[in-house]
Amino acid sequence: MDAALFVNPSLSRLKLISPKTPLSSSPSQPLRLRSFPRFNFTAVSAFENQQPPFQIQAKQHEEEEEEEEDEYYGEVNKIIGSRTLVSGTGMEYLIEWKDGHTPSWVPSANIAKDVVAEFETPWWTAAKKADDSALQRLLVSNNEQEFGGRDVDAVDEDGRTALLFVSGLGSEACVRVLACAGANLDHRDNSGGLTALHMAAGYVKPGVARLLLDLGADPEVEDDRGRTALDLARDILKATPKGNPVQFARRLGLENVNKVLGEAIYEYADVEEILEKRGKEDKVEYLVRWKDGGDNEWVKGGLIGEDLVRDFEAGLEYAVAEGVVGKREGEDGKREYLVKWTDIEEATWEPEENVDPGLINEFQQREEAGNLGAMDVAVGS
Repeated sequence: MDAALFVNPSLSRLKLISPKTPLSSSPSQPLRLRSFPRFNFTAVSAFENQQPPFQIQAKQHEEEEEEEEDEYYGEVNKIIGSRTLVSGTGMEYLIEWKDGHTPSWVPSANIAKDVVAEFETPWWTAAKKADDSALQRLLVSNNEQEFGGRDVDAVDEDGRTALLFVSGLGSEACVRVLACAGANLDHRDNSGGLTALHMAAGYVKPGVARLLLDLGADPEVEDDRGRTALDLARDILKATPKGNPVQFARRLGLENVNKVLGEAIYEYADVEEILEKRGKEDKVEYLVRWKDGGDNEWVKGGLIGEDLVRDFEAGLEYAVAEGVVGKREGEDGKREYLVKWTDIEEATWEPEENVDPGLINEFQQREEAGNLGAMDVAVGS
């Protein structure tokens, strides 16, 4: 009979897995890029409020100074392509000139505000409304051109891409459209280093989180504060009140997000014993021995079954159960099992929650087999 740990294995469960070729550019009339509404994601409170994350706000056009027409290229006809700067901090656009000169790449700061708005507004509107059909249409229509094409990883003033917006809004359809177009699943914005997975975690979108992981997003990318999407989800869950009916659905969603992200980083395995402890507060780690015989590993405290941690902190010794040999109803009406130990001579009665379910199942099977045998004897006599 396999030895089993005298704990509830359902709480002892996580094991760390080892771990366009640019065309010629030329100066143009100096004008500025139109800005979109700013949204700050640097604190947990931004996610706690759960306001619609990306409301589109109307903004009055500022008066623009008249500027002299470029002597060589003449007037700008339209933007026919976009691409993100290598730093991810801005954009440049491929300009089609009215005089028919070869299109050229120009930084956004040097392009007329209304010209940029004509090209970009439909894209960001589609992203902020989570309109997958519109995103698909824009990608197809722009990329059918001989030159240029729309960059699916275009960024706003905070370095956010359309994928971050739709992930926060929970649109799995939009995520698929953008991913199929080659979107960078691990892009980090410039206002906190958040990724699409952070957005899905922060806005409690477990379906999107799972989809991003299935598409290949890296769950271990950290934001500027050193938090993975899983860390962020845990922080928000801790800050969400317990016992409040209004917060019940939110806590349930956060628990699902934690489960999805946790499964991407850890595989489930039963802990046999906690050996040592190190660190303080939220940095506590425990050295664990695994039941499957794997190498001992240091694991974050939050990933260890609460029952194991509680027993370890209380200084209790671990014992290995050999099997269950009896059952009864306790004084409080709860079921108890008589457990035989490998290193203790006398069997002891233990509450059901402290007994390995596997041993209980084996005991019940033996009982059923014994009852069938007794029936056979009775019939034979």
